[in-house]
Amino acid sequence: MTFPQIFETFRAKFSSRAAPRFFQAPGRVNLIGEHTDYNDGFVLPAAIDRQIVLAATSRNDTQINVYALDFGQWDRFDLQKEILPLPENAWGNYVRAMVWSLLGEGCKLRGLDAVIGGNIPIGAGLSSSAALEIAVGFTLLRMSDAKMDRSSLAKAAQKAENDFVGMRCGIMDQFIACLGQVDCALLIDCRDLSYRAVPVPPRASIVIVDSGVHRGLTDMEYNKRRAECESAAAHFGVCVLRDIDMETFQTRAHELSDSMRRRAHHVISENERTLSAAEALRGDDLAIFGKLMIDSHASLRDDFEVSCPELDSLVEIAMQVDGVYGARLTGAGFGGCIVALVEQQATGKLIRAIETNYPSADGRYATAYVCRASEGVSEIKTE
Repeated sequence: MTFPQIFETFRAKFSSRAAPRFFQAPGRVNLIGEHTDYNDGFVLPAAIDRQIVLAATSRNDTQINVYALDFGQWDRFDLQKEILPLPENAWGNYVRAMVWSLLGEGCKLRGLDAVIGGNIPIGAGLSSSAALEIAVGFTLLRMSDAKMDRSSLAKAAQKAENDFVGMRCGIMDQFIACLGQVDCALLIDCRDLSYRAVPVPPRASIVIVDSGVHRGLTDMEYNKRRAECESAAAHFGVCVLRDIDMETFQTRAHELSDSMRRRAHHVISENERTLSAAEALRGDDLAIFGKLMIDSHASLRDDFEVSCPELDSLVEIAMQVDGVYGARLTGAGFGGCIVALVEQQATGKLIRAIETNYPSADGRYATAYVCRASEGVSEIKTE
């Protein structure tokens, strides 16, 4: 997808003489803090310089017409009629979910003609779905002259995914897509949505490596993991695992089943790691930060059981390269990507090591992206 492609596709698909406006929302990479957001914990994501882009014009009626350039598919529906999920159109359901959520918040929306394109790898754990939700929501609000602050937009997008799509995600992906900052990660408290920018030292590069193993989270065990966390919290008499410290957990861990004990241990220890990692990054101590990334991956692999052989292999390859501070799976797991924090001059060595050593037995190859922490959702000015 390129910006000119989206523009030319819009001109070809719609006869409107009005020039479209352009909007973007970024994907994200989570440096550390996995499966903590829906436990009211701490996360440290960064928006990345890969986006979902919309070209759009408003309509004088209530019709929504959206064309997905990457799929060559249409979705059309009316704002005044009941909005229902589609049985075989995943991308369209995220559009519909966002419209449904904004209408539920009382937003007065206008009809829309739009073309959607993007360069976020789909199903790779870089949150293309949240980027799509936020891009659609922000576009609709701007084109309808409707007001909503960015935190509220993130909450509306989370509700869309939870209650319309059926994916019980936390708030992190939508929040960073709204509020990302250039050259910074955000330490987010997912309980009250307070956040603090943490600069990424300029000598370090963020390298994301797509394993080629893609998954549909609603069809996997993501929701099961969340239910296990809720059951563990209930055992301790609290609503979420955020409210259990390690000392209390260790005193009563024997009361839990083996799987529930390991799920809880991951979340509690991951919250501690995330806070320590933010301090290390702020203090430019990349060695400590890298060690915490490695520990996080081990916990996700062994306690939360969301890794896979391909992700483990990529982490092992990365950690054998001089200049790599740390590496871990990023996103919900079950496939997708790893993220590595790397000395700038070592990025080429890391990519070559992966190209040489990763090819899997079934012919999968990894794709590496050197990324920069970027801004959140915005209108793209074309003049």
